Amino acid sequence: METPFLPQKGNYRNLIAYQKAECIYDITYYFAHHFLNRGDRTIDQMIQAARSGKQNIAEGCAASTTSAETEIKLINVARASLQELLIDYEDYLRVRNLTKWDADDKNAIITRRICSKHNESSFYRNAIQIRTDETIANIAITLIHQEDVILRRYLDYIKDDFIKHGGIREQMARARIGYRNKK
Repeated sequence: METPFLPQKGNYRNLIAYQKAECIYDITYYFAHHFLNRGDRTIDQMIQAARSGKQNIAEGCAASTTSAETEIKLINVARASLQELLIDYEDYLRVRNLTKWDADDKNAIITRRICSKHNESSFYRNAIQIRTDETIANIAITLIHQEDVILRRYLDYIKDDFIKHGGIREQMARARIGYRNKK
């Protein structure tokens, strides 16, 4: 089956990766404004890292129709931004002598299960209203780890798609040759 020239891509809102990133952003916005001291530069840094994670997924997806290279670069920027955010949450817990849940902690297990089922930011915006800073930070850490796995799989998908269908120049050449051969 021939691949259509310039297949429609870019519907980032349907991507689980984007939905999770939006959840991370919303949690971070709440967390930074409720638990960090006014004037603390970390507020802006955390929010910008979360925003960068989300926005670069959207931008990469939008660029995907014509450039797998740009898409890959932007998805990697999203991953890097979220890793920066992960360190901020871990630092927050460490310097305040709060607990970062171990992977086998019952709270971590329950949280992983819940986070794997929920990709809608409204769920988290409601849930965090009654949680402590320690719990919210651990929820964010859990989501960031899950998002990293999703983004690595997404990068594998982009790579496989490029190998199967080629880049824009190859698609353009195939379309043009196909058109000439039909004449």
